[in-house]
Amino acid sequence: MGVERYHFFHHKPPAATLEILAFDTANTMRRLASLYNSLTDDQVLKLFNDTIKSKGVVYLNSNQECFLLNLACAERLEELDVAVATVSQLGRKCSDPGLNQFDLVYADLKADMINTRKLQFGCRSVTKSVEKMEKLVLATRKLYDAMMCLAGMEASKKKMEHCKTIGYKNLGHKHKVNVQNLCDQIAYQRKQVTHYKEMSLWNQTFDKTVRLMVKIVFIIYARICSVFEPYISGVPRNDRNFDDWYCLLEHRELYQTNCCLTNRVSKSGPVSKTNKSDPIRFVPDDDEIAKSNRVLRMAPPSTVGGAGLSFRYASVIMLAERCLHAPGTIGDSEREALYEMLPERLKEKVRRKMRGRWLNEEEWEEGGDGRSLAEGWREAVEEIMEWLTPVARDTTMWQSERSVEKQRHDTKPTTLLLQTLHYSDLDKTEAAIVVALVGLSYIFKYEKRRRQR
Repeated sequence: MGVERYHFFHHKPPAATLEILAFDTANTMRRLASLYNSLTDDQVLKLFNDTIKSKGVVYLNSNQECFLLNLACAERLEELDVAVATVSQLGRKCSDPGLNQFDLVYADLKADMINTRKLQFGCRSVTKSVEKMEKLVLATRKLYDAMMCLAGMEASKKKMEHCKTIGYKNLGHKHKVNVQNLCDQIAYQRKQVTHYKEMSLWNQTFDKTVRLMVKIVFIIYARICSVFEPYISGVPRNDRNFDDWYCLLEHRELYQTNCCLTNRVSKSGPVSKTNKSDPIRFVPDDDEIAKSNRVLRMAPPSTVGGAGLSFRYASVIMLAERCLHAPGTIGDSEREALYEMLPERLKEKVRRKMRGRWLNEEEWEEGGDGRSLAEGWREAVEEIMEWLTPVARDTTMWQSERSVEKQRHDTKPTTLLLQTLHYSDLDKTEAAIVVALVGLSYIFKYEKRRRQR
């Protein structure tokens, strides 16, 4: 009897489950899976062979691969840091003491106090763990949708019951049938919610969930080191040239001086510009995304992002592309809207450029139909848009991926800042936009005159 009472009073309570925290946990798992997928061999080759060598990135951002790889490394590490913050918070709710202070373990990992050489990226067990995370993320997303659907049904039922209690006339048999059908749907939807709770993170324990994510955190960090370390560290200082030395990441963090930005691109390129050596300063960004992204905040004022114009200029470029390839869908109002999107400094540059380019009315009347000039402008604008548009498109993609991050459930690799206009040279970007807009204006004027004849 005494033994039975001992076991009764010392029976372990069931392990705590995530429940409502499942949704934030799913977002963190999605981030980790996305990071893992961004570091596969195919993605790394794409980064090294295509992304950092694309014409727009090289001309507008930097032709120094070292600088671009530093940006990529720092951004991926920052994404990992954000995920680790959530994992550490969940770890404090674990019963396993080894998971309670994961933030300290992660700090030791970043300080090279933990050997990561034995961690194998892409091995079968790791791949299975990532696939399991992806399934849990998807199931949790389905649970969220099912719960939202159930909440909507229950709200509709309450409205129907309210109509019945206040005595609306002409409800009759049809109303009763609708209520019964809705009740049947609610009963089925509740079963769906229960099913998805079993399949998703809702019923997963803190220990099991955190242990799974901790494993992937170690793997991702080790992979980042192995991919980027040959390009940012490991070479004695005396063996480096001046520019490469400034590209060194101390403790895997982006160097603070941004020295590569002061002399980062060749003097020749698709659009000529005057070199300027402005002092490098760092300005705060009040945008919600910028507050949580240190790499985003580090863009100096000489860049598009540092001037706070990334998204606006991306929108201008995308609309300009529409004007070029689908002129029939663009009217005078759209052209006026495009012009109004420009900041005053860019409007002035466009006006100044146009003054020296237009054929005056007398030259048109004397027989200069402007056809050859219009064709020349079209070729020039198409050449610029060929490398300018992808950077603008990636800028909007980067913004979209992070502004709707909590609604995303896919685990595809995300766009990097180095692919966007954020670190693009402000003068070169504006020069390219001005040439494109002046060329489009000439093309529109020529087409309008041709139709009037």
